[in-house]
Amino acid sequence: MAPRMADTASPPLVPDGRPRLLFCGSSTLDTIFRVDVLPSGPGKLLPKAMAVVAHGMAASAAAAAARLGAEAILFSRLGDDDVGRRICDELTRAGVDCQSVGRFPGIASPLCTVIVDDQGERLVLPYYDPALPSDAAWLPLHLVPGADAVLADVRWPDGAAALLDAARAAGRPAVLDADIGPRDVLLDLARRATHAVFSEPGARIASGKAEASDALDWLSLHLNAVVAITLGERGCLWVEADQLRHVPGHPVRAVDTLAAGDVFHGVLTWALAQQVPLGDAMALANAAGAIKCQVFGGRLGAPTREDLQRFLEAAAP
Repeated sequence: MAPRMADTASPPLVPDGRPRLLFCGSSTLDTIFRVDVLPSGPGKLLPKAMAVVAHGMAASAAAAAARLGAEAILFSRLGDDDVGRRICDELTRAGVDCQSVGRFPGIASPLCTVIVDDQGERLVLPYYDPALPSDAAWLPLHLVPGADAVLADVRWPDGAAALLDAARAAGRPAVLDADIGPRDVLLDLARRATHAVFSEPGARIASGKAEASDALDWLSLHLNAVVAITLGERGCLWVEADQLRHVPGHPVRAVDTLAAGDVFHGVLTWALAQQVPLGDAMALANAAGAIKCQVFGGRLGAPTREDLQRFLEAAAP
């Protein structure tokens, strides 16, 4: 299937609504170090910059959507500890509603260390307490019919399944951030989504295919969803009306790629909630991810509406 380029004659309009979005999945406290070169073996590195940021796939997506004006509500699991309190406080300041975050006594909140090199590539070491409860029965799923769209990541499969099922039952866009995970988990959750958006590694695991286009063909055949694969600096592929579509990447100087995928997913969910056409929604999300990559500090580089509009206008042919 030959790819067809998304329409780039004029930049997509950045919507100005305030959709209500639900996000389910991971939230972590990340310590991010910037170095010249990623380590290749044992030794000591002296970072030249450092940031401590409340992160996680769903949490960063929620913060990116909130920066664009969305009402972003987070479902996540944390310990009832100082780290959990800091995560919630930081995300609340970023505009994310954390009232539906579960806080569990005796559990350590997730922590992550990230090393980012001068090319923007990163080494990520997340830790999730194995005692984090998997049960999702406590989730306030009564909020789903009042939401405009939902997103779930793969780090909490029970919570993701519950939210995606509820969203499909309510006729709402149900977006899956399908990053690396067990194959059976990826496929099970993707079958529950209306929009299954894979990373390249996630698509390879789920499909068993090495090439992105082959993986997309296989996934589209086996899933009842819009299927897309993010390609980093090469943009994004998806299938629409049985046609392979591609929006190319933007030639930016990458400083930090951490959370670029999370920002992509958050902006895509925000756009779909406002009924933006799929090609334009992909272009908006792709541009937002590129903007983020130019800023050190993970999700802190997510754009405002004004940032996004200026970037798209400057990038238009």
